[in-house]
Amino acid sequence: MNGSLWLPSRWQKPKSMVIFSNMEKGQRESWRIALSCPDKRGVVAKVSACLAELGATILEAQQHSDEVSGHFFMRYEVTQDEAASQVSHWPPHHLERGLTDLKRELQLDMRISSLTDKPRIALLATKASHCLVDVLQRWRSGELPCDIACVIANHPQMGEYAGWYDVPFHHVDFKGQSKAEAFKEVDALLDGHGVSLTVLARFMQIIPPALIDKHPGRIINIHHSFLPSFIGARPYDQAFERGVKLIGATCHYVTADLDEGPIIEQEVIRVSHTDTPADLRRKGRMCEREALGRGLRLHLEDRVFIHGNKTVVFAD
Repeated sequence: MNGSLWLPSRWQKPKSMVIFSNMEKGQRESWRIALSCPDKRGVVAKVSACLAELGATILEAQQHSDEVSGHFFMRYEVTQDEAASQVSHWPPHHLERGLTDLKRELQLDMRISSLTDKPRIALLATKASHCLVDVLQRWRSGELPCDIACVIANHPQMGEYAGWYDVPFHHVDFKGQSKAEAFKEVDALLDGHGVSLTVLARFMQIIPPALIDKHPGRIINIHHSFLPSFIGARPYDQAFERGVKLIGATCHYVTADLDEGPIIEQEVIRVSHTDTPADLRRKGRMCEREALGRGLRLHLEDRVFIHGNKTVVFAD
């Protein structure tokens, strides 16, 4: 033996790894850096060296190489070096400017955000309240790093739940006007509230392509089935008729293809032949809440990379 420690393969360091410094996060302002690029030797070394030159201390690093597509994904959380921060704080856009040359060299797609940033989101709902209320409660308890700008629903009774959390509520009538006019009203509300992310918390209307194109990768839906099974309406009834032994829910990005956007998170629960469609709906609501809550938090923390019609998701 050469003196190195051998570990069984199941104990060896995985391709996607998390590295922590001995510094407690939260002592100074921190940033998330999400990067992707064509895979090549030396990407991690170059990015890490560049961050060191910029005076950054890496708090967390995760990476994944997609061997099929030849693409590489990285997510960092960094803060300013402690000694340097005692002298002066980084000016605005310090990291963006410092990574410009490397971005060009490595063909990087790059997102940088402060851990203190709170995107403004809108929640859209119809009649079912369980997902709406769950997201509002997660937000109120501090679990979701965002500001909820408004709740929009096509049934006025949903305003009661928004009122519990002092969130502005807007009722948009989808019956007294055409759907085109109704969605024009929704679009104006999103713009008026400065919304950067729209969450469909059991909103049972099909989003028009123009609105999807205006907000690519910024509309998230919860579908009440384990996709790709049971796309479209009444998935619990479809599941009952098929006699499945597992049901689930899927949090995904909205695309022009109904219920076929990139998947962020999924949750399942076991069912049996004794369960009625009502039982499936009751059990499924638990899956819906969990999948949407986790998926939304993963998106807000910049842990999700859309790659074609798939995602790379770095766990927290």
